[in-house]
Amino acid sequence: MDFFVSSTAVSRQRTDCAIVGVYDKGILSSAAEDLDRRIGGRIASLIKQGDLSGKSGESLLLTDLDGAPCRRIIVMGLGVRDAFKRQQYRKALSGALALLARTGARDAVSYLGLEAPGDADTYALARTAVEVAANSQYHIPDHKTGEKRRKPSLVRFGLAVAGRGQRNDAERAIAHGKGIVAGMSLMRDLANQPASVCTPAYLTKAARALAGQHRNLNARILTEAECRRLKMGAFLSVTAGTEQPAYLIVLEYHGAPRSQAPIALIGKGITFDTGGISLKPPAAMDEMKFDMSGAASVFGAFKAVATLGLPINLVGVIPTCENMPSGSATKPGDIVTSMSGQTIEVLNTDAEGRLILCDAITYARRFKPRAVIDIATLTGACVIALGNHYCGLFSNDDELAAALEQAGRRAEDRAWRMPTSEEYLEALKSNFADFANVGGREAGAITAACFLGKFTAGLKWAHLDIAGIAYQSGAQKGSTGRPVPLLVDYLLSQ
Repeated sequence: MDFFVSSTAVSRQRTDCAIVGVYDKGILSSAAEDLDRRIGGRIASLIKQGDLSGKSGESLLLTDLDGAPCRRIIVMGLGVRDAFKRQQYRKALSGALALLARTGARDAVSYLGLEAPGDADTYALARTAVEVAANSQYHIPDHKTGEKRRKPSLVRFGLAVAGRGQRNDAERAIAHGKGIVAGMSLMRDLANQPASVCTPAYLTKAARALAGQHRNLNARILTEAECRRLKMGAFLSVTAGTEQPAYLIVLEYHGAPRSQAPIALIGKGITFDTGGISLKPPAAMDEMKFDMSGAASVFGAFKAVATLGLPINLVGVIPTCENMPSGSATKPGDIVTSMSGQTIEVLNTDAEGRLILCDAITYARRFKPRAVIDIATLTGACVIALGNHYCGLFSNDDELAAALEQAGRRAEDRAWRMPTSEEYLEALKSNFADFANVGGREAGAITAACFLGKFTAGLKWAHLDIAGIAYQSGAQKGSTGRPVPLLVDYLLSQ
């Protein structure tokens, strides 16, 4: 989809569809008022008849417009004027795009951004519009037969600004938004594939393909034999029960002088998680194909950064494997030695993500990163704590944590900082090894983060537990593309 900026008044803008808003109690927005005068008060008449009240979520499509420069008008309810913020703006845009998809309009212009919510500027509103519009056309790479997918008719989407002075901000937002959406789409494409397709080997091919598309991006693949030579005993303990070979994928993006220390992103790449010997219950186990969402989000962040050509250096480390039960699988009570040399008593083989991530964190040290961020669908406990609105944020550095929190707010992909204080480490004590891989049910997301923290001495480190936000269940089951917006916003700020 192409995007453009328009400073032309709605009453003079030629387009297949103009999108305007009405506030609660039938108060017309400035754009709706301007357009309504051109069409003889038709919107005001519909409000008077009770067809539209302006409540949030309402929508109305008008056609057969005499005297108007547009062929259609979508009128969106914006809710109470003083309560119209970015979230309401996003909701109105989403509703308008859903209605627009049912028409044959090839282009449209949104005037909703002219309402200027108090918590957003031109850049933020335009970037939101690009993300909503482009994501509205995303389709899961399904495997259905005999069903021809309708190609979206909408090919151009315009964002109205109040004047020429705001054009630069809007155009910058369009560029950034398109990069973020490219990353989100890649993440979703990878995560939505069944585990029979998206194997560890499939992810290595995706890494090489991504590197082949961007000249500043390189991919290196380490085999199990190479990981064994590196003494990645924690990582390899997870893959012991499967026939699918494991890999360590290393991505490097150079957008700045090589003397500049990189930021390292580490993504959990469990392409299917049965729980191993500590087998999961069968209900919703199909969703464990999404357990590589951390890895997919790293792919997405690299795609966005390379597309935008950001002047930073970035390293991605992705340990990828399956977690399966078999006669050769790691058993509860087994002790493994991590790449760092620390020993771990594996009390629960379903707490496997932290085992592959700890070796990846140790491996990332060789790049001397200025910051390390690991991303993982790590714990169900985080879903219980935060639901599907915020991801859990854990860090040993206040500055890094604050930067990620701020990026989440700007991107509307929010993170909530959780504690990692010393008393939580008590739960990880073991009689047989340096520590155990689980600490009980209480504070499960925190003790998981504290486990990873044992491998981060001297590093500026943050951990994002994305178990609640990376995908959704039910009728709309599928990857959400989060936290790519948060990650890219953070990288833009760097």
